[in-house]
Amino acid sequence: MIERPFYIRKIEPFVDKSIIKVLVGIRRSGKSFIMGFVRDLLLERGVAENQIVEVNFESRMLPFAKNVDGIYTFIKEKAAKNPQRTLYLLFDEIQEVEGWETLINAVSVDFKVDVYLTGSNAKLLSGELATYLSGRYVEIHVYPLSFSEALPCYQASDAAITMRDAFRKYVREGGLPFVHDAGISGEVYRAYVTDVFNSVLLKDIAKRHKVRDVDMLERILSYLIMEVGHLFSAQSIVKFLRHENRSVSLETLYNYLKYANEACLAITLKRNDLVGKQLLSSQEKVYLADHGFREALFGNNEACIDQILENIVAVDLVRRGYDVTVGLVGGREVDFVAERAGRKIYVQVAYLMPTQDVRDREFSVLETIADNYPKYVLSMDEVDFSRNGIIHEPIYKFLLDGCCD
Repeated sequence: MIERPFYIRKIEPFVDKSIIKVLVGIRRSGKSFIMGFVRDLLLERGVAENQIVEVNFESRMLPFAKNVDGIYTFIKEKAAKNPQRTLYLLFDEIQEVEGWETLINAVSVDFKVDVYLTGSNAKLLSGELATYLSGRYVEIHVYPLSFSEALPCYQASDAAITMRDAFRKYVREGGLPFVHDAGISGEVYRAYVTDVFNSVLLKDIAKRHKVRDVDMLERILSYLIMEVGHLFSAQSIVKFLRHENRSVSLETLYNYLKYANEACLAITLKRNDLVGKQLLSSQEKVYLADHGFREALFGNNEACIDQILENIVAVDLVRRGYDVTVGLVGGREVDFVAERAGRKIYVQVAYLMPTQDVRDREFSVLETIADNYPKYVLSMDEVDFSRNGIIHEPIYKFLLDGCCD
């Protein structure tokens, strides 16, 4: 089992606090495994096994009727056996229960409980929980394995692997935990990752939002995956579909993008005018929660290495808790402007910088920004090209340095 201490550190301060812990993330990102680590943590703290109620609501083997009344009665009976002791409720994929939010609200009020939830839809958990629990919950976003989490898997299977080769494997494979835990590759890898994508497409998007034209939804998502890291233009997608003799309204197009974000499949970053200090409402960038989807669906991530490297860095910054935008200064783009707790960093991402012209292009836009916040240029180069206070380092080093943020 792949350990994920980054998330346990986020959860641990809230254990035994009257606040509901909500783990949100794309399907198969490892939320259930993290629940297992929570269970181990509780046992280490002396919690008795009969105080822990673990339920995966995707299972058909439940000890109660899968409805609000059945679950409430089950918890009530458990609580009555020892009303002075806390019940620890670990509920996996809670959105499978209709009216679950009223259930969680009721048991939190009526019994002595410590509640942990997981779900695969960000809006489902944040929007509806906010209505019923009004500030009595903390939301923790779970992402597929970061490079720092995947690295021990590579080293376990090949003790002599170099950091550079491990990172190239990560570029190809992405971070879905089962891929690394089971060590799958080739056609088995593609089949598994494609199946995860289809589950998100059908269960978390099409079924939830009652999408009738699933083929159109799939075409649009496929286009976004192909164009990951490029400026999102609704008109370009409309033109692409028209070429395939299909048409879609702009409203439907933006709804599908919103659904992909809610299902934790995509991350959309707005552009930020660093001079005018305002967010721009047009031409956002879309990234994937896991870049392995692109490899599985279209093959050869290394052929579009610039896009994939950007995707990896974008997700890593978001995972660390930064508010991330795409910077714009003097008509030129800064790949990422990341802000957190009053701290800001600027990040440029490139594959290789073999010539002075390429290095000037990557560094010069950061050199125009007149503040003292840290500025980074990241690439696959091993030579240190740092200049004028701007730090240059290999991408994998930046990812590993920030693994404990």
